[in-house]
Amino acid sequence: MSGSLASAVRSSAGRPPAAVISVSCVRLATWNVNSVKQRMPRLLAWLDERAPDIVCLQETKLTDDAFDALLGEELTTRGYAVARHGEAQWNGVAILSRVGLADVVAGIDGAPGFPQAESRAIAATCAGIRVHSVYVPNGRVVDSEHYRYKLAWLGALERVVAVRPSNAVVCGDMNIAPTDADVFDPAAYIGHTHVTGPERAALAKLLDAGLRDVVRERWPAEQRVFTYWDYRAGMFHKDLGMRIDLVLAGDEVAARVKAAWIDRQARKGSGPSDHAPVIVDLDETPDGDIGPVVPPPSAPVARGAVKLPQSPLG
Repeated sequence: MSGSLASAVRSSAGRPPAAVISVSCVRLATWNVNSVKQRMPRLLAWLDERAPDIVCLQETKLTDDAFDALLGEELTTRGYAVARHGEAQWNGVAILSRVGLADVVAGIDGAPGFPQAESRAIAATCAGIRVHSVYVPNGRVVDSEHYRYKLAWLGALERVVAVRPSNAVVCGDMNIAPTDADVFDPAAYIGHTHVTGPERAALAKLLDAGLRDVVRERWPAEQRVFTYWDYRAGMFHKDLGMRIDLVLAGDEVAARVKAAWIDRQARKGSGPSDHAPVIVDLDETPDGDIGPVVPPPSAPVARGAVKLPQSPLG
């Protein structure tokens, strides 16, 4: 085992990872926290309230040692083993699990770097499920070197998942809205990344490899179901968002899904991430929870009435 991989698989207390176990009634969640350090009080409170068994985190923005120093004791107390793959200031992914954590792989074999490899993916087996926590490159500007890097990176991810997709789940910030129904107004995104044909085609290849978009399977396309809202211009309060945080599951996992929902409550209040968690319940929905109910959005915006905050003025 290489030094980097050995580091990635330590539990939050520095112990070896938990063995593979198989359980039913699993709650799986993914959340781009946009800095664990900034979101720590909210993250811990959310873990206590929602009690997920498997959590995929993105944009942790911490080295592995810093992650352990900040969260190790708190996560151990809550029963989580941890696999993390991070770097200072940027990127960073992690998997927290209370249902086993084994066969951890940091990074994606054959994935390009920019120019060096970035901390954008980690995989582990939890409760018999091959879990991938991914933070797909943004792409920045259409047809730029960043954009081409994004497409190449997605190609490498597809090749890894295609080896055995049936028990896999890819969770994370995909930085792609799968269809026009996944943005508040398609016209507002013309000329921007996240919605272009090549990006959506790269995402579709993941689905063709044997994965299913479990949230969209339960929420008709005409319903507004978003996971990300820009901090600026009151985008969240106006519900001007995008659905770019996805849970893509192989057939074995998708067949067990009883609820799949967006935890909008976690996007509210003081100091939130600009993303909301996506939560998927396998086998049953815990009693007393909101289950498949997504809190109602605000009234639909009149199309063409709003420009993105980063759009040129005039």
